[in-house]
Amino acid sequence: MRLSPEQRLDWLQLIRCDNIGPRTFHMLMNRHGGAAQALAALPELIRQGKGRAITIASREKALREMAAAEKLGARFVALGEPEYPPLLREIDSPPPLIAVRGRIEILQQPMAALVGSRNASAAGLAMTEKLARGLAAADFIIVSGLARGVDARAHQATLATGTVGVMAGGLDSPYPPEHVKLIEQIIEQGCVISEMPFGYEPRGRDFPRRNRLVSGLSLGVVVVEAARRSGSLITARFAGDQGREVFAVPGHPLDPRGEGANDLLRGGATFCTKVEDIVAALAPIIGRKTRPGMLFEPDPFAPDEPFWDEPLLDEFGGPDEEVAVAVEKPDFAASKNRGFEKANEAAPAPQSPRLMVESLLGPSPIGVDDLARVSGHATREVRMILQEMELEGRIERHGGDRVSLLDNDWAG
Repeated sequence: MRLSPEQRLDWLQLIRCDNIGPRTFHMLMNRHGGAAQALAALPELIRQGKGRAITIASREKALREMAAAEKLGARFVALGEPEYPPLLREIDSPPPLIAVRGRIEILQQPMAALVGSRNASAAGLAMTEKLARGLAAADFIIVSGLARGVDARAHQATLATGTVGVMAGGLDSPYPPEHVKLIEQIIEQGCVISEMPFGYEPRGRDFPRRNRLVSGLSLGVVVVEAARRSGSLITARFAGDQGREVFAVPGHPLDPRGEGANDLLRGGATFCTKVEDIVAALAPIIGRKTRPGMLFEPDPFAPDEPFWDEPLLDEFGGPDEEVAVAVEKPDFAASKNRGFEKANEAAPAPQSPRLMVESLLGPSPIGVDDLARVSGHATREVRMILQEMELEGRIERHGGDRVSLLDNDWAG
């Protein structure tokens, strides 16, 4: 299938109508035979006043968004077109349109997702970098959510080979804002995608929606570090529901940043300590259909249109900004006009070198050179900080020029 420019505009106008999400979009398409016909039928359906209130997006609004995409160098790809990611079309409620900026052809290659904590330890970041580069060497494209911490490190480690970033807001509304430069680097060899409108700033509850795309694009999801009640666990749950492989890197039992990953392992996730663990599981299933694609026939005016399981949000929702969602029905279009709290856009306050090094240390030993690299400070400066901490009785030294925080720092 290949849409004409007029058809693409019809699709965009239909999906941007308030209270029409992917499920209702597909139902209307199936029932009326096309987006133009569905748009023509909407006034009568609205007049009948069944269920949710729908507001038809104007043609001018769709044209403005098309112009914004063109100005940014992005394009819209429709479900069913050759460029649409093959695994993504298999998920429950696949986005009818995705906006893509960068090398669109990369979306046809086998992908693996790397996700984890935003305040990751140095050991977690070093492991992320190792796995990302190993997967790239095995011809996998790395997918992640452009968050701070593990996500950013996964993207940075694979800039030269190509990586895919999935945005929670519109392509012109990057979050966190300090990743604008990273996005520009990604699109040189990879791409960034979003299903959200141009100009849309992400709310807390938009991040789980993004996470379903991160897992949906991928053959498997690797969780490097994740606390309990973490957005990474939502990505892992989506992966399981979508028939994807789920891997977890075991965390130190005293480090809360590893509790979620350890819980995944107890729940049946594949144990992962090296890239070969991932490649051995994913290589045989490249090109295999994970499950039949879905077309939906729900009542288009039912009171709710869920995009993921509400109990999942109840279970994992918590203080993490990427999971701090109001447990209301995650109705995509309606959130454009409601006063939901925006995601916290403020960048973290700059840390002193000492605080930076302390935040990266944990009970798992990490090499001093690795610690210097992930902290962004000179090795000499890091060694001086470690010497101070050793005199204070805060760290323990291990063979191979490795250090860790003493257990009492975590027990207390």
